[in-house]
Amino acid sequence: MQTELTIRAARPGDADDIGAVHVATWRSAYASLLSHVTLSAMSISYQSSYYDAMIRRRGGVFVAVAGLDEQVVGFASVGRHRASSPGEGEIYTLYVLDDWREAGIGRRLMHAGASRLADDGCRSAFLWVLSENPSRWFYEHLGGRAVAVGTTHVGGRPVQQTAYLWNPIESLLAMTNPTLDTR
Repeated sequence: MQTELTIRAARPGDADDIGAVHVATWRSAYASLLSHVTLSAMSISYQSSYYDAMIRRRGGVFVAVAGLDEQVVGFASVGRHRASSPGEGEIYTLYVLDDWREAGIGRRLMHAGASRLADDGCRSAFLWVLSENPSRWFYEHLGGRAVAVGTTHVGGRPVQQTAYLWNPIESLLAMTNPTLDTR
């Protein structure tokens, strides 16, 4: 039996589950990139409070929920760019639990986020991803162009990141259209 999956706007009650997904995906995806100390120190409660504030303040957070109990298995957050950037709208986060990857969830979350950005008047979208993230191919598959390299600090140490851009934003909407199977 296949579990029903829904993409919807996050509600404040989802914040704890979003925080747990954030921590679990970082510990899995970045185990070979970041120190064990950094990953072990991540706090679900800290992440939960961050996402709760984001949901309440401005929205732009979307969840993938599975089954009747609406288990959060992935999420994305978007909004206007936060600083000097290559695009107008920013995809801040996109995380899907390992057991739910390769099911089109990331693509559907990207579409929800890009739709929100377009509705907010953004003509382009971008995101930063750790340059050594093994899943960065996903953004390339969706037509994102690597346009900048920068440095962020994680656990007190510098880590290289790459910006992917979709300009115009309609190119991302077309590549993530839920009526098309572009996997």
